[in-house]
Amino acid sequence: MRASLSSPSCSAVLRDLPVLLVAVVWGSSFLAVQRVAEPGTVVAMLVLRFGLVLPLLGLAAWRALRKLTRTEWLGGAALGLVLSGIFLLETYGAVHTSATNAGLIISLTMVLTPLGESALGRTAPPRAFLAAAGLAVLGVALLTGDGGLRPPTLGDLLVLGAALVRSAYVLAMARTRAVRNTDMLAVTWVQLAVATAVFAVVALAVGPAPWTVALSYGAGQWAWLLHLSLFCTLFAFFVQMWAVRATSPSRVSLLLGTEPLWAAIFGITVAGNRMGPLALLGGALVLVATEWGRRTAHTPRPTGSEDGTGTVADAGTGEQTREPAPA
Repeated sequence: MRASLSSPSCSAVLRDLPVLLVAVVWGSSFLAVQRVAEPGTVVAMLVLRFGLVLPLLGLAAWRALRKLTRTEWLGGAALGLVLSGIFLLETYGAVHTSATNAGLIISLTMVLTPLGESALGRTAPPRAFLAAAGLAVLGVALLTGDGGLRPPTLGDLLVLGAALVRSAYVLAMARTRAVRNTDMLAVTWVQLAVATAVFAVVALAVGPAPWTVALSYGAGQWAWLLHLSLFCTLFAFFVQMWAVRATSPSRVSLLLGTEPLWAAIFGITVAGNRMGPLALLGGALVLVATEWGRRTAHTPRPTGSEDGTGTVADAGTGEQTREPAPA
């Protein structure tokens, strides 16, 4: 028994399991958002979500934060402003569409990022990648139209906007010199702190106060909120930090790329999302196209396999894993 547990294949499974679990909890995050937020309480929920995790992450990052220079603080703050826009678009989108749609549409980041990298580098992407991108667009059209000629919903468009901004954010992180060699734990805290401050300011003018929303939550909603804060954010971040040292960035990226599949599974089985045959086909096309795109894009990376900014660059595609706590 000891021999089997110490075998290389068993060790690989044990290393992969936490990363796969991150993909699972990320896939559940869209459903969790729908359980704790309504259109009028999105901003307040975001304040609570990150307000709960910031002190814990700050304790772990305290020493590194004290070493940050003024330039590094400003660079992290600028990225935090972009990150706040991503979370607002993604979360508002998630409460206006199905959990399945949200999880599948946000996965287009995997296709959009290499396209952006090619545009910035003035290099033509491989034909196979362009075919995958076209297939993804077709899949989204079938998915959001539910197989008909109906236009996408507001939620679908907001999540699509989040995917576009997230792609720009990933590219910006890789090129922001101010944070390129900064401790990833410290710069992530700065970004999340700035994003939370933005949410707190917006909450003053939009919807109820965060403490009012917190008092209105029952046990079930608090459980979902803690799931978003502790598992989708804190747990996911530390697993990524560990995984990039325990396994290859390509393997981490491959495992985290299963997130839209889990989002679809949670949306259909738990949220009860109903999809027509053509919409199901569209969802399948999105999954196939994004994975095909991940495997066929060979855009140049501006940095090494670990860029020190809180993301892990995929050695094969130039893609980077998402910031902790994507919702």
